[in-house]
Amino acid sequence: MSSNGKIALVTGATGGIGFQSAKKLGQDGFTVILNGLNDDAGAEKVKELAAEGITVEYYGFDVTNEEQVIENVNKIGEKYGKIDVVVNNAGGLGGRSRFEVMTTDFYRKVMALNLDSVFFVSRAAIPFLKKGDHPTIINFTSNAAWNAGGPGAGIYGTSKAGVHAITRALAKDLAEYGIRVNAVSPGTIDTDFHKQIKSTKPEVFASWANNIMLGRLGQPEDVASVVSFLASEGASFMTAETVQIGGGQALGI
Repeated sequence: MSSNGKIALVTGATGGIGFQSAKKLGQDGFTVILNGLNDDAGAEKVKELAAEGITVEYYGFDVTNEEQVIENVNKIGEKYGKIDVVVNNAGGLGGRSRFEVMTTDFYRKVMALNLDSVFFVSRAAIPFLKKGDHPTIINFTSNAAWNAGGPGAGIYGTSKAGVHAITRALAKDLAEYGIRVNAVSPGTIDTDFHKQIKSTKPEVFASWANNIMLGRLGQPEDVASVVSFLASEGASFMTAETVQIGGGQALGI
């Protein structure tokens, strides 16, 4: 599989949707830079993609740490002379807490994980995206941005609503440079994100499919294929959009 000379940075890419998105971009011919916090998982995933003929590297850094982001994104950008695609996939629930008992630390942790990360990585990448080919940023929001999340996930929903807004704001800001910015909003996807409920309450997990119009949970590949499209020239007239990938879940049944 030959590289098309285009560079894609995918954050939170050592598992789940992030890894599948990186893999799909690699299959599309991108040189893929995986980011993560678990260096062992990073090395394993590099091996897995390289075995498929994908040109891949791993950079271990914390997307919530401004200095680490700046240092590593600069390294990547300077090594390749540009960045073509940034996929801001890193994020997470961070735990659950009702507002009355929520600590300020918890609030800040969840906001940092989901919103600061998008700001830090995008800001650091912009100078290199300006040198890119059909450059684009793809962010990850969530149904929770609209429905404000389930019990105890209110601040997760709030942070993801911020991602929805910053996607549109970045799109406005960067349009003059030809940099497109879109987001994907996955519904319930069968990944480790739901590992706890899957292992402790499998019947509850299985029942979630009943609330999805298409009658099944999503797979990481369902999201990766949309990320692939948004990164392609086929999406060259799309910016400031958020694509729902939830089997119709957002409408309820």
